[in-house]
Amino acid sequence: MNAPLPTRQLREQLYSDMAPHHLTPLWEVLHALVPPQPKTPCVPAFWKYEQVRPYLMRAGEVITAEEAVRRVLILENPQLRGQSAVTQSLYAGLQLILPGEVAPSHRHTQSALRFIVEGSGAYTAVDGERTVMHPGDFIITPSWTWHDHGHEADQPVVWLDGLDIPMVRFFDAGFAQNDTSRSQQVTRAEGTSFARYGHNMAPVRATSPYGRTSPIFSYPYERSREALEQLERSAPIDEWDGTKLRYVNPLTGGWPMPTIGTFLQKLPAGFGGKGWRQTDGAVYSVVEGEGEVTISAGEQEWRYAFGPRDHFVVPSWHTARLASATGCVLFSFSDRPVHEALGIHTEERLS
Repeated sequence: MNAPLPTRQLREQLYSDMAPHHLTPLWEVLHALVPPQPKTPCVPAFWKYEQVRPYLMRAGEVITAEEAVRRVLILENPQLRGQSAVTQSLYAGLQLILPGEVAPSHRHTQSALRFIVEGSGAYTAVDGERTVMHPGDFIITPSWTWHDHGHEADQPVVWLDGLDIPMVRFFDAGFAQNDTSRSQQVTRAEGTSFARYGHNMAPVRATSPYGRTSPIFSYPYERSREALEQLERSAPIDEWDGTKLRYVNPLTGGWPMPTIGTFLQKLPAGFGGKGWRQTDGAVYSVVEGEGEVTISAGEQEWRYAFGPRDHFVVPSWHTARLASATGCVLFSFSDRPVHEALGIHTEERLS
């Protein structure tokens, strides 16, 4: 009589026999699939603008905006190299356009934001309306809208691109199309969309021209910063965020983009913030001022001293604390709208 095979041997034989049928045992991977708390492969990262800018200018010497279609240096998470991703769901990059150039018209499923980092006078056009770019402006390119960029001033212009490219790739839902002309025809005067929707008013029979995306595609920094200044003077300062506001879709009061949430915050001089963590990873662009962010996960800690035009990413479920001796303004974006739509968003504000 043969002795029974050991349990381990029986299991390994089972795995081997069923592998050709594309079967695998859940119990071997269950704890990795359903972890006790979020466990992202992403790590914090920091891009000092004074170190990045020379590479952008060199890119301007070796390839034109038209040849590149979009002359962008991608901000890749160190643990996602080769994936064109700053977090597992978001893309970020710095785009350069030089005087006299045109980044040709195209459209795609992916939603995009532009946050102007350096220079003025370039423009972006969305579905027949142009807006001139100024530092700190937040501009939206809604999904599947024709858009191009041009530059008629005399200095380089750089902006932060934020897109949901990895998210759309995950869903295998990406489409793109090139226009038949370099620049689209302008059919509406600049400021038309803001006049219709940007003053706490809307057309009587308003319909959303871009589906779930805000009908305002340019949010001027001047107005946004003014709101932060007034609140800093007259309202309590949040111990975690300073004074922080989210951009909104004026037709719905919700997020301006269905997949990306955008925020602007001001830390007062002498601010030493408390720590927080959230499931949505966030990308930050320093608009003005200086400060420090401390990010931790388990026993690991990252500390970055930041200044104007620097960028950093706080991955999912990493504890972050902001501080500023002199005061500063920060723009940020994350995939929070998707988390909230799916009912999976979690945030902890630590004491």
